[in-house]
Amino acid sequence: MKYRDFGATGEKISALGFGCMRLPEYQENETWYIDEDKAQDMLCTAYELGVNYFDTAPYYCNHNSEAALGKAVKPFRDKILLSTKLPSENCHERGDFRRFLEGSLKKLDTEYIDFYHFWATNRDKFDNYILKYDLLEEAAKAKEEGLIRHISFSFHDDPSVIRYIIETAKEHGVPMESMLVQYNLIDRSNEEMLAYAHENGLGTVAMGPVGGGRLAAPTDLYSRLTGKPPIATYELAFKFVLGNPSLNCALSGMQTLEMVKSNTAIADDAAMSEEEWKNLGDAMEQLKKFSELYCTGCKYCQPCPAGIEIPDIFNLYTQYNVYGLKEHSRNAYKKLTEDGKKTIHDCLNCGMCEKKCPQHLNIREELKRVDNILLGQK
Repeated sequence: MKYRDFGATGEKISALGFGCMRLPEYQENETWYIDEDKAQDMLCTAYELGVNYFDTAPYYCNHNSEAALGKAVKPFRDKILLSTKLPSENCHERGDFRRFLEGSLKKLDTEYIDFYHFWATNRDKFDNYILKYDLLEEAAKAKEEGLIRHISFSFHDDPSVIRYIIETAKEHGVPMESMLVQYNLIDRSNEEMLAYAHENGLGTVAMGPVGGGRLAAPTDLYSRLTGKPPIATYELAFKFVLGNPSLNCALSGMQTLEMVKSNTAIADDAAMSEEEWKNLGDAMEQLKKFSELYCTGCKYCQPCPAGIEIPDIFNLYTQYNVYGLKEHSRNAYKKLTEDGKKTIHDCLNCGMCEKKCPQHLNIREELKRVDNILLGQK
C-alpha cells in the first residue's frame, strides 16, 4: 500500500481508506445487526493489506458501525487512524458537542479519535449550528484534552462554501485540519477547492471515488479516452482520483471481502503521473463536448417555473450517451419519475429556460428526447 503525507497533520495516510457505512448486515426480529464475523474479516484484512484510515459515523449501518469498527480494530488501534463524525444539526447547546463525542468514544471503545469531523457540513449548518453554539471552541477544547487529535469536516454544498468554512474556522483560531468531499471522474465540482485546501495544509479525502457505483459499471471509457487497451471502469476511476496531486486518500465503502482485496490491489498500483492525470481529465472534458446534447450544467435555466431540474436530467443523459453508463442512467431516471420529481411531462411550455440558456439549446425538445431514451421508448 502506498502512503501519503496527510496535509500538514504530520500523519501518513494510506491511498485507500475504508468507509464503514456499508458493512454487511442482517435483520432479525425487525432489528438490524452487523455480521461481525464478516465485518471483522474485512476490516482486519484491509489493515493487513496496508489500509490505515477507517472512517465511520454514529448513524452508519443502523447506528451499529462505530461499535463494530471499534471491536475489529482493537488489537491494532494504535497503528491506525480512526475517523468519525458529529451531527452538528442535532446540537442545540454547546454541551451537545461533548455528549456526541463521548458517545462515539464509548462505541468505538477508544480513548481518542484521530479525525473528528463536523458531519455533512454546508453553509447553513456551519453558520446556524457550528458557529452559533461555539462548536469550534468545543472541538479545540476536546483536542487540548486529547480526546480528538485533529479537527475536520465532511462537506455537501456548493464548492465555494469550502473556502468560507476553512477561512472562517481559521479566523476563530480553530483551523480545520482535514476535509472529506465528493470527488470522482464524472463529478469534479470540488476539484478547485481540493487544490485550495491542499495549498492551505489540509489533509484531503475523496468520498464516492467510483461515483456511488456508477463507475463500477463496465464501459469502454478508458479505451475511448486514452486509446489504450481497456481496463475496468472502476479501476480507471480509482486511478483518476488518486492521480490528483491535491488528494491524499480515496475512501471506499466496501461491502465484501472481495471488494477489500480488489480495491487495495488497485490502490497499490494506481500509479498515474500528474501529466497523465491532467491529460485524462482534459480528454474527459473533450469527450463531453462531442455529445450532441452539450449541457454545461451552468444552471442558468434554473429555477424552472414547473420545478424541473433540467441540468440533472441532462447530466443523466450525458452519463448514458458519453460515458456509456446506460443501465445506471435509465434506472436513475426511472427512480426520479417514481419519486415524483418533475419531468418534461410537467412542463408549462413557457420557454423561459431556452431564453436563458447560453448554449441556445432547444431544451423542451431535448427533454422530450431524453425522456423517450431513458424510459426505453426508443
